[in-house]
Amino acid sequence: MSKDYYKTLGIDRNASQEEIKKAFRKKAHEFHPDKKGGDEAKFKEINEAYQILGNEQKKKQYDQFGEAAFSGQGFGGTGMNWEDFARAAQGGFSGNGTGFNINIDDLGDIFGGLGDIFGFNSAHGHNNIRRGDDIKISLSIDFKESVFGVEKQVSLYKINKCGKCHGNGAEPGTPIETCKICKGSGYVISLQRTILGNFQTRSTCSNCQGQGKVATKKCSACSGSGLEKTTSDINVKIPAGISDGQTIRLNGQGNASTSGVNGDLYIIIKVKSDSHFTRKGDDILSVTEVSFAQAALGDKIPVLTIDGSITLKIPAGTQSGTVFKLRGKGSYSIHGRGRGDHLVEVIVKTPQRLSRQQKKLFEELKNI
Repeated sequence: MSKDYYKTLGIDRNASQEEIKKAFRKKAHEFHPDKKGGDEAKFKEINEAYQILGNEQKKKQYDQFGEAAFSGQGFGGTGMNWEDFARAAQGGFSGNGTGFNINIDDLGDIFGGLGDIFGFNSAHGHNNIRRGDDIKISLSIDFKESVFGVEKQVSLYKINKCGKCHGNGAEPGTPIETCKICKGSGYVISLQRTILGNFQTRSTCSNCQGQGKVATKKCSACSGSGLEKTTSDINVKIPAGISDGQTIRLNGQGNASTSGVNGDLYIIIKVKSDSHFTRKGDDILSVTEVSFAQAALGDKIPVLTIDGSITLKIPAGTQSGTVFKLRGKGSYSIHGRGRGDHLVEVIVKTPQRLSRQQKKLFEELKNI
């Protein structure tokens, strides 16, 4: 009976290579012999199907001539039969009697290039571009600056591109040549023999560190690294409404790297306390005192806000602890939703020392 590789992988005949790859990955995880409920025979069929359909040329031959196009080629046209596969697995790894002692989670590391198929090793096939390290600092600002926003300048002693060679690692005026090891590609290709056949893998060229070019004469300032530690002045725009403990990230303002991809700068904001105000969300809180007479008779008193002093009307009979709301006098919202309110708590102050006249007046009030 002829084999239907499309049915084996559970895909349509018009499936793309990406869809074929995803289907194989899913089936391989499901039927791997080392997993509970795995099926060695089914695992073989899935691999065989993928060896054909996962190759554009072989897929065309299969679509035109069927399985007969690969008769005599063994395991999926790879030149290996299943006995070779099992024997290789048993010989290459500590077997458990079945020829399979492979942790499915380690396939990317064990099989090298095959890790791309299973999705464990997506870095294969690309240059290993190493970012520069991130930097984290703290920055203190005043309470008022946190409300309205501010622009600050910070000085950092960090890794930057070399000022002499501008990061290319070559002594100025000397040529930069194409790397002879990788021919300018930045990576080297090697052939890796695995239990599923031969696979090509590529890694960053150690001669040029993935740059594809090398200096004929190294820069005398940075010894060819292209990097140096210098002081950088960085302008930081702190948004209005930022709160204590929030973090600002500046992309690319961290340490530089030989790849040209800088790390990021993380700035943790520390808001200094204020003697007049505290903050709750976008609202600003403050406390003011009034006398017995002002609370009883009512008055107009000056109140300090973040915008300056304003006049607050105290109604007659105001009780201690009453909170008055000054709309739109709070902090700006960091999310751009206008401003919060200023909440003023009024405390009625009890006099501690009274003159004779004051005592007499209070006695009269008590008797009324």
